[in-house]
Amino acid sequence: MRPLKLMGVISCLALVMAAGCGDDDDDTATSDDAGTGDGASGEAVTIEAGDDMSSILLPKCTGIAVFDQANEGAQEAAGELGTDEPEFLGPSTCEDPTGQIETMTNAATQGVDAVMISNNAGEQIQSGVDAATDADVNVVSWDSPIPSGEGESLFVAQVDFDETGVVMADMALEILGEDGGTFAILSASPDAANQNAWIEALETALEDDQYANLELVDTVYGNDDADESYDQALALVDSHPDLELIMAPTTVGIAAAGKAMTDEGLCDTVKVSGLGLPDEMRAYTESGCAPQFALWSFVDLGYLTYYATYGIATGQIEAAEGQTFTAGRMGEYTIEGDPTRDAGLRIVMGPFTVYTEENIDS
Repeated sequence: MRPLKLMGVISCLALVMAAGCGDDDDDTATSDDAGTGDGASGEAVTIEAGDDMSSILLPKCTGIAVFDQANEGAQEAAGELGTDEPEFLGPSTCEDPTGQIETMTNAATQGVDAVMISNNAGEQIQSGVDAATDADVNVVSWDSPIPSGEGESLFVAQVDFDETGVVMADMALEILGEDGGTFAILSASPDAANQNAWIEALETALEDDQYANLELVDTVYGNDDADESYDQALALVDSHPDLELIMAPTTVGIAAAGKAMTDEGLCDTVKVSGLGLPDEMRAYTESGCAPQFALWSFVDLGYLTYYATYGIATGQIEAAEGQTFTAGRMGEYTIEGDPTRDAGLRIVMGPFTVYTEENIDS
């Protein structure tokens, strides 16, 4: 029996829930002052097992390590809650977003209770979201949200998006030094909502006087494809002879850029940074090609997403501002308005970890 779809109270004036940066303390669980309504009176609802939930975990595309890790976390949560594991279903390539749209649209006729999506189709996904919600399918986004926030019960943000821009600006300044220099962005796909928000946040951060000597000269897209990202990294060097840094806010892009600079013997003049997986970046960090990069746990992100979705789909929590709940080992969270969108609700997982040669093995 499908649980009733819950309608969230949406506010864009809520306070930003800050996520830590480069902090190994256990501050993944955060909460704000409670609002009103069931479960929002300051006492957190503990999400418990007892109901079934059929679901789809929809990544931007399959075959990418971070999305495999998110699936691992979601399966862990499903095991704890004693319900069916989510179907891990997504397009084989991140270049074409139509696969995500088709999967979301088809979910409306498949009888699933929930779809958890890392949106790679930008505003184009809205038709699929509308079809799903019209069929009482709960839609929760993670990693990359629905731009409008409409039809989406909740966005599980890995970190505060505005802070992502500051972290990248700080790493660029640390790598290039006080004298600054030129750098370019190697992003994923042009329609990836999270990538675009991070780039915008970086551009905003660069307006601060402390980054006055940093010059962003170009933004290109590798569509989260290793070969295409490799070629785009080399094209950036050809297009900008004075380029000193490639900033890639995508785990595929940063690893491809590190390999490209290493293969071409360019690491002494062009450094690499951004968001990457420690296991994939270790060699480039130890060689000095990628002195710093940052990331969060995708296993934890998948785990938290599943818990929050299960709580909403089974009626244990309401997708409403001020709702506080406890999500297994991740602890307590409070739903808030998403300040990065005109409409939408979010929780923020956090924190960032900035990796260097000193902590790459920790």
